[in-house]
Amino acid sequence: MINLEESASRRDALTAARLDRLIPTLMGDAGIDCWILISREYAEDPVVQTMLPAKWMSSRRRTILVFLRDGVDYARGAVTRYEVDGLFPTLWDPDVEPDQWAALARQISDARPESIAVNKSTDFAHADGLTATEHQRLLDALGPELAGRVVSSEDLAVRWLQTRLPEERRVLEEACAAAHEILQRALSPEAINPGSTTTADLEWWLRGEVQKLGTGVWFHPSASVQRNGRDLRGSFASATRPTVIEPGDLVHIDFGLVWDHLCTDQQQHGYVLERPGARVPEGLLEAMHKANLAQDILLEHFVEGLSGNQILAGALADTRAAGLEATIYTHPIGYHGHGAGATIGLWDQQDGVPGSGDIGIFGPSAWSIELMNRAPVPEWGESVAIMLEEEAWFDGGAATLVDGRQSEIWAI
Repeated sequence: MINLEESASRRDALTAARLDRLIPTLMGDAGIDCWILISREYAEDPVVQTMLPAKWMSSRRRTILVFLRDGVDYARGAVTRYEVDGLFPTLWDPDVEPDQWAALARQISDARPESIAVNKSTDFAHADGLTATEHQRLLDALGPELAGRVVSSEDLAVRWLQTRLPEERRVLEEACAAAHEILQRALSPEAINPGSTTTADLEWWLRGEVQKLGTGVWFHPSASVQRNGRDLRGSFASATRPTVIEPGDLVHIDFGLVWDHLCTDQQQHGYVLERPGARVPEGLLEAMHKANLAQDILLEHFVEGLSGNQILAGALADTRAAGLEATIYTHPIGYHGHGAGATIGLWDQQDGVPGSGDIGIFGPSAWSIELMNRAPVPEWGESVAIMLEEEAWFDGGAATLVDGRQSEIWAI
């Protein structure tokens, strides 16, 4: 059971460390002198939510965060009605200046930045959190001269969201270990009674176990079935219908929880034995080993500076050379399950992803190594899809799995 108070304290300490250690470097690398983030309650900016204290469940009224860089000097503050619990000094006294926008404009005018970045982006929803109304009000408040210096913060926002501090790996290790433990229990008689349990029952069992743990999920889990002569998974684009899990079924689960401030995203398989003493068919075990090989090939292609599309093309070429039939759809993970950063394929875009697939990868960052490999299973007389997903840490030199992976199909 997670201790919520301890979790909040750890999250706030990491947020403070990230603000202190990452922002000055990221702003310098992006050539940005001023970054303004504006969020309103119920019209939340995804980036602002990653910078607020753990006790803040949302932005309060209108929350404006300001970052200023002048050479090596760096400062941050909040033009907001409520104190941001020690993370941002307050820059506004409503008793002196009742107009929040005027207070913001004075801060920016005094700093005279050459560039003013705001969260507007075409390719990344995470970096597109400034609403049209707040954008216009900001431009009006700044006036024509300063408004002419407003640029997109896309690169800066993506870098903030994707870059991980080394100490965040420990959080992700804990998260992955907790998710793995739940997954192994889900793919066991504890959660599955063959002939009775449906895939929908299994999904809600997972939700219940996460609730008991004291945390949450960032998407509703999915459970699906492949069986000899039938593929009951449905398509990627449509939800599967609830299916009773029977002996001889290959059960697949896609599952992700939220731990402190980081997300997990994992997929594993279990096989329901036909009778006591039976074993998982060798063909299915070999299919799992081939999917593991596809994972290994993809991890080897993580090279600092390569784009997502370059990694995708190289990994697919090598899987084909190895006789595999892989589909790769890997993504960054962190504050968001489908994190900001380079996209390495989509299930329906194996020739590359324009925009988000064109940017380079960097470390330290975390990734969901997500893919599918189809392999023949002689016992079934057909090919079976093994869909795997595990978290990896890229340190700029190599990508390594955070908490291991499934290499054998769990026998149920």
